[in-house]
Amino acid sequence: MSRSFEVDPVDELAVAAVGDPGQRRFFLLAGGNGERATLACEKFHIQGLVARVQQLLETQGLGSAFDPTPARKAPEVGAEDWIIGELGLGYHESRKLFVIVAREQVAEGQESDDAATARFWAGADRIRAFSRQAEQVLSSGRAVCTYCGLPMDPAGHPCPASNGSRPIF
Repeated sequence: MSRSFEVDPVDELAVAAVGDPGQRRFFLLAGGNGERATLACEKFHIQGLVARVQQLLETQGLGSAFDPTPARKAPEVGAEDWIIGELGLGYHESRKLFVIVAREQVAEGQESDDAATARFWAGADRIRAFSRQAEQVLSSGRAVCTYCGLPMDPAGHPCPASNGSRPIF
């Protein structure tokens, strides 16, 4: 069984990507109170988390996640603690803190009750900085095709918009 984490509040919250664009591995990094977690995840986990951060900031009347100051560089990735299977974000109104909740990916046939969990608590300023830094990491990947919206490799890609086919409705 993997180690669970409860970091309240975080001193460090960032996203890191390792590898070449198109082959990158993504990590959610969090630390505080003498603990540090390195959780592997998929790009879509981070994209969804950033979108949810922006929604919650606006819903709670805390402004937007946009901030023109440059984002900090992500810290170095250490040894992976576990792989994220589920990732979510909430807001505790009385504490005025955001909480990122992650659950470990379980292998087929394994009980989900055995999965490790992580909760990372952060204030609005830290979550804004996290969102800005995560967007910077996400945007540093492959270029996107202007015709179909799919990512392009350096050698190009088979663009469905260029072969004349159209979806049938």
